[in-house]
Amino acid sequence: MLTIKDIVTELESIAPLQLQESYDNAGLITGQLQQKITNILVCLDCIEAIVDEAIRNNCNLIIAHHPIVFNGFKKLNGNNYVERTIIKAIQNNIAIYAIHTNLDSVLSHGVNTKIAEKLRLKNLKILAPKSGMLAKLVTYAPIANANGLRQALFEAGAGRIGNYDSCSFSTNGQGTFRGNEKSNPFVGNKGEIHSENEIRIETIFPIHLKNKIVSALFGAHPYEEVAYDICILDNEWNDAGSGMFGELGEPLAVKDFLELVKNNMKTPVIRHTEFSKSIKKVAICGGSGSFLLKRAIHAGCDAFVTADFKYHEFFDADNKLIICDIGHYESEQFTSELIIEIIKKKFPNFAPILAETNSNPVNYYY
Repeated sequence: MLTIKDIVTELESIAPLQLQESYDNAGLITGQLQQKITNILVCLDCIEAIVDEAIRNNCNLIIAHHPIVFNGFKKLNGNNYVERTIIKAIQNNIAIYAIHTNLDSVLSHGVNTKIAEKLRLKNLKILAPKSGMLAKLVTYAPIANANGLRQALFEAGAGRIGNYDSCSFSTNGQGTFRGNEKSNPFVGNKGEIHSENEIRIETIFPIHLKNKIVSALFGAHPYEEVAYDICILDNEWNDAGSGMFGELGEPLAVKDFLELVKNNMKTPVIRHTEFSKSIKKVAICGGSGSFLLKRAIHAGCDAFVTADFKYHEFFDADNKLIICDIGHYESEQFTSELIIEIIKKKFPNFAPILAETNSNPVNYYY
């Protein structure tokens, strides 16, 4: 029987918690990892009505995109919808897991990837890549063991740069060491200074894989004591970040593009600016994306599909692109589908339930 840990491990292998923004609260909010799962309810927002739906469907795990808790509690008396939701979930032994800006950030299988799929965009790239998410490993090994060590590191996730894998750099040199009376040296004799022809191996990896990489290093290295350095890099990581952009199969007139967005994103209304050119390159950002407008313009995009633009921010488009504000809920509503796809791919015999409750707090009067 599946446990919450099984599901969490799979979700976080795709969207590591290290990728969430500093203000976020992704992860397990209520419940315990060892808890066995009866069923899973997947939603955009975990509100009271969602907990009620979970109870009706015998679900003891709710996976939501937005965390129900962003700030800490000083009291838990049920005086607002957040407190009431948490109390009801705990009383009914229902775990709540949130996968928010970490799922927003990933290039593959992320929130923006799903939007791009709906809008039929290709050649996808991150609009604002994250920096400080990569590290470099430097280690030293006997020449005869270097290939095996490299392979172990590559299999653990090191050495991937864009469309390339197994990336590393090596230089030859001399290593020296002397073991004390408690040592058990792989080469040389204890108590004697030994000089060994070694290879210096350098490779990079995402920092969320650090423990896995170090474990692979120690598992494959022949030495009793392993010399290594890990340095955090300032390089941008093009596999993770905010927003995304891609291209339509062919240019569309503004009216045709707006129809595409309205129909495929199932939004009742689009707030948009004027634009005098056809649409080919499109930037997207699920949720609030106005902070990425300059990035979208710099990338040469013709349109930017997102949500939560303020009035004066629309002027900043300046006919350099068309802003398409489709609503926060509308931009992220397919995230639930995405989460279910991830779970079913890993656990094909398990069928999570897509929530029927409409959690959109915004209503439209036509």
